[in-house]
Amino acid sequence: MKIENHDNFVVFEDEQNNFEKFASFLEFQIPNKFKNQNVIVNLLANKELSLDNLLFFLKVSNIHRATKHSFVIINDAINPDDLPDEMTIVPTLQEAGDIVEMEDIERELGF
Repeated sequence: MKIENHDNFVVFEDEQNNFEKFASFLEFQIPNKFKNQNVIVNLLANKELSLDNLLFFLKVSNIHRATKHSFVIINDAINPDDLPDEMTIVPTLQEAGDIVEMEDIERELGF
């Protein structure tokens, strides 16, 4: 796994293509070590990603977003119309960073 720190978010990238194990790892790591940071999960390299694979990240997404921090997944393999509304998924790192910035502004304004 790779972890990259940026100014207003941290990016996690799995290198083993084991979605269930990676999501489980994030469920432990994020609340313990990254609870005060916005999180981006880069799954762009995983062209075989299915909706079932993506749903492994739903729990950690909901938990982290409840702490008033962003949780964004990067992947372009799944049709956006098939995605759950409670998950934020975008096709590029640039868009993920933009989402984090917009959500930070919304939080500052009290939305």
